[in-house]
Amino acid sequence: MKMQWSLIFGLIFALFIAFFAVINVDPVQVNFGFSIVSLPLILVILSCALIGGVIVGSYGIFRQYKQQRKIKSLTAELVKANEKIAELETANAVSTMAESTIPGGTTTFN
Repeated sequence: MKMQWSLIFGLIFALFIAFFAVINVDPVQVNFGFSIVSLPLILVILSCALIGGVIVGSYGIFRQYKQQRKIKSLTAELVKANEKIAELETANAVSTMAESTIPGGTTTFN
């Protein structure tokens, strides 16, 4: 459900940006530091929105990659812990079995 709301919000935001860009078609001067270029404002608005989308998308992909690595690490740690638990349970069972097979039937620890 969260993904659907994000998609709807994204589409509404994209329509808002497109509408805003279409009503602002006047040429503006853009200073790149080494030269000044005259561009339609619609191109400036749309390119800024595109660059922002690429930056946010890159951050999301990086975060997802990092999260997957963490999940893989924690899964490996869980497997090791489960193996250790099984090993200790086996050792405990063997120890209990050895105690119960002692001649005389009773064991006392002092």
